[in-house]
Amino acid sequence: MQRTLYGDDHEAYRSSVREFLDRHARAHVEQFIEDRAIPREIWIEAGKQDLLGLKVPEEFGGVGAGDYRFNAVLGEELSAVSAAFASCFGIHYDVCAPYLVELTTQEQKQRWLPGFCSGEIVTAIGMTEPSGGSDLAALTSTAVRDGDDWILNGAKTFITNGYSADLVIVAARTSPEKRAKGITLFAVEAGMQGFERGRKLDKVGQSESDTAELFFTDVRLPTEQVIGDVDRGFIHMMERLPQERLGSAISNLSHAAAILTETIQYAKERKAFGQQIGSFQHNKFLLADLVTRIEVTQAYVDQGVLAHNAGTLSAVDAAKAKWWSAQVQNDVLDHCVQLYGGYGYMNEYRVARAWRDARVTKIWAGSNEIMKELIGRDLGL
Repeated sequence: MQRTLYGDDHEAYRSSVREFLDRHARAHVEQFIEDRAIPREIWIEAGKQDLLGLKVPEEFGGVGAGDYRFNAVLGEELSAVSAAFASCFGIHYDVCAPYLVELTTQEQKQRWLPGFCSGEIVTAIGMTEPSGGSDLAALTSTAVRDGDDWILNGAKTFITNGYSADLVIVAARTSPEKRAKGITLFAVEAGMQGFERGRKLDKVGQSESDTAELFFTDVRLPTEQVIGDVDRGFIHMMERLPQERLGSAISNLSHAAAILTETIQYAKERKAFGQQIGSFQHNKFLLADLVTRIEVTQAYVDQGVLAHNAGTLSAVDAAKAKWWSAQVQNDVLDHCVQLYGGYGYMNEYRVARAWRDARVTKIWAGSNEIMKELIGRDLGL
């Protein structure tokens, strides 16, 4: 079905993103996997191409697009190359950007946003804790006042960009008696005494992503490091999670669609029993099913993008887009592996890596079970 989401400006932007990826990414993915990181020079090049500051006002080095469809285009193109690319860059330009643009003071904007846009400051967000998972209200990291400063203690885990980030937005409990209403966000910068990174985590997939553990031991934070309002961090996070979940849905679908396109081509070329494997009725019907699932889900996600642009995307609808797209992505890629046969289980084939990379999307940004819980509550259950 013909998509009507994008206009000429969005497609022109898509062309520039593809050109960037052709020059700096596609041919180097194997090296990034081996290094278990995206090199800083790629971030700098992305900054030069105005890929990082879509939401950032021009006065701070961004492009001030004011149209989430540009974020969607970037997420689609990054995912088609590498799921890890989409997660690393997405955390920066799509997840962290709203916090740094909407909740910071003028001084903080001037201090952080130019480097954010140029790729000289890579960001991460520290929500998840070793014992907390998707339960953000159960944070155990604490920040205690000491004069005009705050003393931060705690740990975070599964942090995308965690090993290389120059600035981490950290959620910590500041008023324990208030429970969820007593959480504050802080900007913790590389080099601060007491801030240490653990190992790069050995993940099943998305090896290019430098996911890490973070540790904070008596980190002294001046009040200028507070992001947003004291004790309103949980609300700040809840207000911005729908965009993160919509961004995940965009990436999930694009990732699956790219591999499905390759699989269809493989089914036309691969022969068994003297004919193309795609011509067998089972495979033909299966591919028809998978294409339909992608396109129908895409229509819902596109409507979500339009709703978000209009400021009407609800947390529940974002949860629907997140969990369903993750399920469709994983189902589609599992069938793609099967269609490749033994080759689908070989690391040298992109389909195998994509299958592994996709599994985490049913867990992060709120597990699919949590998404269904949110939807169920909205039904009054």
